[in-house]
Amino acid sequence: MKSASILTMSDIAIQFGPVKALDGVSIDVRRGEVHGICGENGAGKSTLMKVLSGVYPAGTFSGSIRFDDHDVAYRSINDSERDGIVIIHQELALSPFLSIAENIFLGNERASRGVIDWNSTNAEAAALLQQVGLAENPSTPVLELGVGKQQLVEIAKALSKNVRLLILDEPTAALNDEDSAHLLSLIEQLRERGITCIIISHKLKEIKRIADSVTIIRDGKTIESFSMSDADATESRIIRSMVGRDLNNLFPPREPDIGAEVLRVEDWTVYHPVDTSRKVVDGASFTVRAGEIVGFAGLMGAGRTELAMSLFGRSYGTGISGRAYKHGREIQLRTVGEAIENGLAYATEDRKKYGLNLINDIAENISSSALGKLARFGVVDRNREHKVAESYREKMNIKAPSVSAIAGKLSGGNQQKVVLSKWIFTGPDVLILDEPTRGIDVGAKYEIYGIINELAAQGKAVIVISSELPELLGLSDRIYAISEGRLTGEVARADATQEVLMQYMTAGKD
Repeated sequence: MKSASILTMSDIAIQFGPVKALDGVSIDVRRGEVHGICGENGAGKSTLMKVLSGVYPAGTFSGSIRFDDHDVAYRSINDSERDGIVIIHQELALSPFLSIAENIFLGNERASRGVIDWNSTNAEAAALLQQVGLAENPSTPVLELGVGKQQLVEIAKALSKNVRLLILDEPTAALNDEDSAHLLSLIEQLRERGITCIIISHKLKEIKRIADSVTIIRDGKTIESFSMSDADATESRIIRSMVGRDLNNLFPPREPDIGAEVLRVEDWTVYHPVDTSRKVVDGASFTVRAGEIVGFAGLMGAGRTELAMSLFGRSYGTGISGRAYKHGREIQLRTVGEAIENGLAYATEDRKKYGLNLINDIAENISSSALGKLARFGVVDRNREHKVAESYREKMNIKAPSVSAIAGKLSGGNQQKVVLSKWIFTGPDVLILDEPTRGIDVGAKYEIYGIINELAAQGKAVIVISSELPELLGLSDRIYAISEGRLTGEVARADATQEVLMQYMTAGKD
């Protein structure tokens, strides 16, 4: 007789050098449930799933794993997949230049005598796409799909392997609300089909909506597990277990001290870099004052990031026109170097791709945008670079053994602190922060909010672009709404609500 549990991991411990990544973690997952795993960045959630799936093979860790009433010792991902355990990582593992069908069956080809049967491949792929609700031709190259659709391709790929336990690591971190809702509905459908799911997520509202039970991990240890049907299974309880303390307010207290106008942008217009006839920013005009945090709200594709990137040295777009003034004097922003010289800094929404050099250490990343401050006769003073980086490590509470740690090895929250340190080191007057807390847990978010407040208190003009309306409402002194490339409304803090913002965000063109 089969037990109620499909997976039991007991006393799992793994160490990398002097760092204990997991220290006696235990988790029990019941058949056919959605089990949430929550914890701060760096708590060990992803490491635990890599132990389970064989990325870290048996012998590299201690403890035991029991799957489907059998003790298992996986030595590779192939081993775990043969048992029906499939993991979808936060960084999707799809080949962009192959078709959807080719990606679904990569390594699991539909072939006879060494020759791929393309009719069978495309027909089976089409059936799998129908199961996940993706109306795309199987021959479509993956690079033509948005992130939300790519997630669905990954799930179709998992279904092709007769998945019994599906692990999703931050599946909605890069998705808009519509794509997130569709993905969560699909997970619910998989549960109805008897497929067990483990979901790692920082989005506690999603955990509350979809999870049957949850396990909290902190500092490599299991803190507690409980059913989401319990009367006290609240977001507050999850947060308290994650961070080890109560967060009575999700946003640090702040008394704004707003001064004179720092940046004014007038009639800023940007055309698409490929389709040069299409306006992506249409006559935008706005201001930001010293000590002020100004939010930008808009749906995905509204033009928020395009506006920010085009201002920052024309990093995006073509046919750019309009004027920018700093302290009342017109400035030119024709290159990134010119933007930095004029006191602008832009922290990108994609810290891994554009914000950091992941193979360089913390010190090299922090200094990278202002090497001139550390160079003499064209040679960087590495001792000074180390001292500067060390001061930011302490000030920003970057959790790393030293500034020689590789940026790609840091948790998301600590990577974001390195990105902010890099731009603060340039000495900007205007900071543009694009999705500054994307993919970051609630504890690290609180720290980032504190840093943003401190920058404003220093008299910096701060622009925050965010897809999370509660975040904008909690941080901003004023909020601009953007829809289809046009600024459609400006709302003061006292008048701002999610309903008012959404009205402006969906206004469209006249």
